Amino acid sequence: MIAFPWLNFAIAAGIGLMIGLERERSKGAGATRRPAGIRTFTLAALTGAIAGHHGGVPLLIAATAGVTLLAALSHAASRGDDPGLTTEIGLIATPLIGGLAMSDTGLAAGLGAAVAVIFAVKAPLHGFAIRVLTGAELADGLVFAVATLIVWPQLPDRYLGPLDALNPHSIWFLVILTMALGGCGHIATRVLGDRFGLPIAGLASGFVSSTATIGSMASRAIEDPACMRMAVAGAIFSTVATFLQLGLLLATVSRATLVLIGPALGAGALAAALYGLVFALRAVTPRPRDDNKQGRAFSIGTALGLAAMMAVMLTIAAALRNWLGEAGVATGAIVAGFVDTHAAAISVASLAAAGKMPPQEAISPILAAMTSNAVAKIAMAIGAGSRGFALRVTPGLILPTAAAWAVAAATVLR
Repeated sequence: MIAFPWLNFAIAAGIGLMIGLERERSKGAGATRRPAGIRTFTLAALTGAIAGHHGGVPLLIAATAGVTLLAALSHAASRGDDPGLTTEIGLIATPLIGGLAMSDTGLAAGLGAAVAVIFAVKAPLHGFAIRVLTGAELADGLVFAVATLIVWPQLPDRYLGPLDALNPHSIWFLVILTMALGGCGHIATRVLGDRFGLPIAGLASGFVSSTATIGSMASRAIEDPACMRMAVAGAIFSTVATFLQLGLLLATVSRATLVLIGPALGAGALAAALYGLVFALRAVTPRPRDDNKQGRAFSIGTALGLAAMMAVMLTIAAALRNWLGEAGVATGAIVAGFVDTHAAAISVASLAAAGKMPPQEAISPILAAMTSNAVAKIAMAIGAGSRGFALRVTPGLILPTAAAWAVAAATVLR
């Protein structure tokens, strides 16, 4: 004797009750009252469950078609002021979810909850789309979607070009990353204002890519010169994140190396934080936030320029490596540091962890990688930003690097 799936039917009924409960509270009253409520959605879910259990897919299709016809007739006869189809589409989806509950209860419950949430957040979503989101931001969002969902998957994920140095898939990811970081900074600015939003966004984005963050802040300073100091603070705080992240990575790869280089990293982070804090505190009193300001979430030109610059750096690094070979760890670290200081530092620390070099000898190559990375950031500030931005950011990149070298020289490199 086959057990009757009471649990599946109970879940289907619960899904209908959950969706219908929300509709019952918002369907109104009187002559304009919408017809579908808690009982209608519960019965629709059970109809789908019964059809799916006893007739399979053909009967479920027929049941859904019947509910669709009833929803269409109800919409045509509706006298309400809201001509939307949200309730009707939700009613059509309910028997399908009820039928799914007979075979996959977890997925059905999740979809049912999603439908109920979509119904419940009508007012916040409409308010965001109409009163908060600007036309420029919508256009930027569409550009980001095309770059991420259409262009990126089509690019080859292999090394091409001169010396096989360029991976189009990875380089385009940098474009996406730059646009995403710019969007995060824009959101933080909209929420917190220029004075606090940009520095906080810079620190957070620095854990992803300090170089890309500097490019994004340079673009923001060009777009709105009044927020120059805040953009400089954000760029410098991204360097603080570089020192902190490097310390965390070394802790997982070679703690012996971290113990030796830790004071130098701390000195660099402190120098960068103090320099950035000067610009953050000297920023002018922020202007009142204008939620209707037609600002851009990011600059596609900056993102493409950063990718082009990174492609040039990768080609140069490959040429140097091909010319010099693996003649020295320091040389390789310097070359790699132009692209990513963390990858270069981890490579050197891995040699120390494997016993192929003493931890003390790993300090100079790691600092050399940080130095070449600082040079790459300065090049980014000059190439992507205005002259004023570059002049303000450059000392904030040189001083932390010099502080790290000085402390390392006093404590380790003796």
